[in-house]
Amino acid sequence: MDLFTQTLNGFSTHLAVSFNPDIFESNVINITILVAGIFYLGSNALSESLSERQEKITGAIQEAEERLKEANDRFAESEKQLEQAQLVIDSIKTDAENTARNVKTGILTDGKTEIERLTTTAKSQISTIEAKVRKQISEYVVTLALKRVTLQLEGKLNSNLQQQILDRNISKLGD
Repeated sequence: MDLFTQTLNGFSTHLAVSFNPDIFESNVINITILVAGIFYLGSNALSESLSERQEKITGAIQEAEERLKEANDRFAESEKQLEQAQLVIDSIKTDAENTARNVKTGILTDGKTEIERLTTTAKSQISTIEAKVRKQISEYVVTLALKRVTLQLEGKLNSNLQQQILDRNISKLGD
């Protein structure tokens, strides 16, 4: 025991705490009784505190599990709604493409019909204009011919011949 005491005293000089191996002198029994009393009396309070804490933690875990379940349910419902929305979008896209194709075909058909109508109208107008131009040209040619004949006759007609033409025309009026 002497070696043990020396070793402890050597450590105590380093620790600045001395160890007294004498049980009665160091109040080890009193400290043991004190610690046992604290442990006995404090164990109930500690047990109650730990039980309350355990109940709170268990409640929090259950609440978190319920929230997780609700979140998973909402997530599944959202996925279903997303799938339905995607189906509606695809349907609308298909309808829009079909409508665009039909409108394009209708516009092309209407355009061809309009071009044919305009072509027919233009041909008709060209024919009408040609007829008018021919009529005007023939009237102009007739007018020029009459002027030329008149000029030729004026130079060749004398007063005697003019009198005969007038008399003949007057006699025709009488008939």
